[in-house]
Amino acid sequence: QLANVQFTYRDPVRNFDRSKVKGVVAKLIKVKDRNSMTALEVTAGGKLYNVVVDSEDTGKQLLQNGALRRRVTIIPLNKIQSYVVQPRVQQATVRLVGKDNAELALSLVGYSEELKNAMEFVFGSTFVCKTTDAAKEVAFNRDIRTPSVTLEGDIFQPSGLLTGGSRKGGGDLLRQLHDMAEAESQLQGHQKRLADIEAQIKELQPLQKKFTDVKAQLELKTYDLSLFLKRAEQNEHHKLGEAVKKLEVELEEARSQIKEKELAYNNCVEAVSTLEKSIKDHDKNRDGRLKDLEKNIKTIKAQMQAASKDLKSHENEKEKLVMEEEAMVQEQLSLESQLASLKTQITTLTLEVDEQRAKVDALQKIHDESLAELKLIHAKMKECDTHISGYVNDQEKCLQKLTDMKLERKKLENEVARMETDHKDCSVKVDKLVEKHTWIASEKQLFGKGGTDYDFESCDPYVAREKLEKLQSDQSSLEKRVNKKVMAMFEKAEDEYNALISKKNTIENDKSKITKVIEELDEKKKETLKVTWVKVNQDFGSIFSTLLPGTMAKLEPPEGGSFLDGLEVRVAFGKVWKQSLSELSGGQRSLLALSLILALLLFKPAPLYILDEVDAALDLSHTQNIGRMIKAHFPHSQFIVVSLKEGMFNNANVLFRTKFVDGVSTVQRTVTKQTK
Repeated sequence: QLANVQFTYRDPVRNFDRSKVKGVVAKLIKVKDRNSMTALEVTAGGKLYNVVVDSEDTGKQLLQNGALRRRVTIIPLNKIQSYVVQPRVQQATVRLVGKDNAELALSLVGYSEELKNAMEFVFGSTFVCKTTDAAKEVAFNRDIRTPSVTLEGDIFQPSGLLTGGSRKGGGDLLRQLHDMAEAESQLQGHQKRLADIEAQIKELQPLQKKFTDVKAQLELKTYDLSLFLKRAEQNEHHKLGEAVKKLEVELEEARSQIKEKELAYNNCVEAVSTLEKSIKDHDKNRDGRLKDLEKNIKTIKAQMQAASKDLKSHENEKEKLVMEEEAMVQEQLSLESQLASLKTQITTLTLEVDEQRAKVDALQKIHDESLAELKLIHAKMKECDTHISGYVNDQEKCLQKLTDMKLERKKLENEVARMETDHKDCSVKVDKLVEKHTWIASEKQLFGKGGTDYDFESCDPYVAREKLEKLQSDQSSLEKRVNKKVMAMFEKAEDEYNALISKKNTIENDKSKITKVIEELDEKKKETLKVTWVKVNQDFGSIFSTLLPGTMAKLEPPEGGSFLDGLEVRVAFGKVWKQSLSELSGGQRSLLALSLILALLLFKPAPLYILDEVDAALDLSHTQNIGRMIKAHFPHSQFIVVSLKEGMFNNANVLFRTKFVDGVSTVQRTVTKQTK
């Protein structure tokens, strides 16, 4: 189905305007209610695949030179005859089933205003009903009689024809097209959003490049800092720092050893004091013990002297170490100051990077705000430019008008001055002419009056004087060669011309009268045709129902037309109307043709009719029906009927039978009992 909706063609002529081809009907509508898609698809039928163009010329070009891949039906907007259910019928439908139960199919679709004729042609003559009961009421009501379709796709025709049943996949085409249209609209929205994002990316690319450069600089600075730290670890200052740390450890060890020696010295002093006390306490053993103690004291003094020597050496070493420590501390302080300066540089670089990032963000924000302001300013500038251009154009026009008015004023001033001089000259000349020509005073009251020889508005005296002088000169030069009878010939030709003009006016008046008579005859013809149609249609149905009981027949105009466009024969058996006369048998068609002919003859009856074996293709019951029909519908006419069947003889007033008797044709006349 979607393949049938795709309409491809080649440009039939060079520089062909493709906007003239509007497209396939199914793609030109937008369904307002998804529940009515099946009903709308059934209503339109094959018209959904018709192609809408602006005119019949475009359609002709497409059919001839468009290289179409399939057969198509074309709807020209300027020629299509649309039909819409009358408002009176729509109001009757609303009163009958309610506004919500039946809606015109045309109101359920959206379309462009230029496609109105095509959409009325496709959807304007059918109602879409919610229920089967509502569809029946709309289709068979005497005041409405309009085709109706249910939401499930069942069709109810006013003629009695019903179409319905399984409709698997009904409405899929419109549903798919509706989904496709929504998907295309979403795609357009996404594409528009993508274009906006790409434009924003394009606007941010310079800032991104700047941010990338700043980031690369930050990475380079960070790498330089790491290299600097590595070099700082490998230089002499770092090594001296390590040596200072080692010397501090050794100094702590020496201090701990000094504390141990001092503790031993204190112990020795305590021992001496205890010994002295013991000496005092033990005076008795003083001498012997003194000797022992002196020995011990000597040894201890020797040890103390050695310890003091060691202590002095250790103190010297301590002083050296303290000096070295001070040097190391000074060097460490210098290194720490360098390290602090490097850390400050790192922090300053980090702060600069943060500031740069903040600046980038601020610049981005300012850039966005500036862009918005710039757009507003551009819009205001464009508006101001248009106003300024309008004001400039108005100013130029005003200046041009001013210059023109100045020129006109100068011309008028010059003209006034000239006319004043001419007036003075003319007044002098008039006075002279009045003195010279006495007739002027007597005929002065006729000067300037219309219809006289002195009508100066229609005849300029100066021009007349010039013509007079020219004609006098021409007359004097051509007097000998000019035919003086020309004036008589001219008057004769002028009279003939006036006569032809009067005849022309008479003919035009007669033409308007004839046109009016033709229009009146056309109206009378329409009225006569309508009366004839009504009468013949009534007699046609009556005669056919008499010939074929249980049936109906009528003459009705084609769908969407009037009786002036032609009449179609419709036949119904019971209450079911046939779609085509091909569904009838041969005898039924014979009876239908006979009924139509007799209905036409019955409109203006003749005194005598001759029927020759009209019942040849009919059975006995239909033959009897013909006889009864003639007696019922033609009481004031005589019929001479030739027949070979007994059914016709039963209705005859006088019967003439022919037969062979001894090889000779004889005629026998019989009067039936029905004769009065």
